[in-house]
Amino acid sequence: MLQPRIPLRGLQHSCKYFSSLLSRTYATVVESQPAAPEASVDTISSFVPPPSHAKGGAEIRRYKPRTPGLRHLRRPVNDHLWKGRPIHELTFPKKGQGKGGRNNTGHITVRHRGGGHKRRIRMVDFNRKEPGPHLVERIEHDPNRSAHIALIRSKLTKKRSYIIATEGMRAGDVVQSYRAGIPQDLWDSMGGVIDPGVLAARTAWRGNCLPLHMIPIGTLVYNVGLHKDKGGQLCRSAGTFATIVAKAFEGFDPESDVITDERGETKHLTLQDKHRLKKLSEHVTLRLQSGEIRLIHKDCCATIGVASNENYHYRQLGKAGRKRWLGIRPTVRGLAMNAMDHPHGGGRGKSKGNVHPKSPWGLPAKSGYKTRPKRKVNKMVVTPRPRNQGKRRRGYN
Repeated sequence: MLQPRIPLRGLQHSCKYFSSLLSRTYATVVESQPAAPEASVDTISSFVPPPSHAKGGAEIRRYKPRTPGLRHLRRPVNDHLWKGRPIHELTFPKKGQGKGGRNNTGHITVRHRGGGHKRRIRMVDFNRKEPGPHLVERIEHDPNRSAHIALIRSKLTKKRSYIIATEGMRAGDVVQSYRAGIPQDLWDSMGGVIDPGVLAARTAWRGNCLPLHMIPIGTLVYNVGLHKDKGGQLCRSAGTFATIVAKAFEGFDPESDVITDERGETKHLTLQDKHRLKKLSEHVTLRLQSGEIRLIHKDCCATIGVASNENYHYRQLGKAGRKRWLGIRPTVRGLAMNAMDHPHGGGRGKSKGNVHPKSPWGLPAKSGYKTRPKRKVNKMVVTPRPRNQGKRRRGYN
């Protein structure tokens, strides 16, 4: 049966529509739910609710199974990324022992690493100490991390640098760092006195870097520092964030032995109470995604928002070759090796010869013998991360 021809008379002035009819598509974008509307300029992005990690709402690109490697390939849709090369002055090559899991003597200290595509390390600015507004020129893919990076240019010094992009950040946005202090124009707008409401409305925007004591309670932050003189170290991977639970305790005089509570009652402080209140007056309480609650110094830096590329954990590589492109070599089970290569190897069939689980070097690998790390007491951790409870044995309650 002959198929009807496409009428070309009405499509002569619509080349874009005509090319879309004749083009052969190999990928499809699945949108289960409509995307959330972008925050307007009048809204404060710091008070946006946490991102939804439901798999139905993620935009994932699926490919037609022309080859076995494309059948299971899944990639998040990131059409806003820069298609060209990075800034050469802000990169340096990754060479030598850094690609093979070896130390300075050439011995393998981390197994199953090696090969992979050649890379250039992007010099990301985690400190962001330079004040003033910065213009976001573009969003780029960084092969060395899961989150995206943003190329920003200072409007004052015209200096360019890379930062970790915030979820929703696009080219043309303006971000600023307040680590050097409050600018003079902001002081004048508040009348020379710190107004918490005005300060939060003017500074707590998506992508801005602030000290923790300037960020309002309930704000989602990422790229959080652990030391007041260093850059961000926590929550730097794709889609991660921390929530500010409580601010620093104000109104404490370390020289006084008496404190007045909210009801007006005075209380004599012991030495332990003075140490505890002094600690609370210098730190901010944060809750991580793992459930751990930490105390971090109030002068440490943090960036408002959520780290970009939050749909990263929905990806599927599709084939083993892409794992090799990333520099990860195969992992062989000890049971499948020979007896000379592993304590579990050898024998007939799937049998490890009545041997207790051991590492390749003969050390016990279970029951807590040299496998469970010694739990170091961290004074900054208020509530530790909850450990995963083991599955109940079948037949027992």
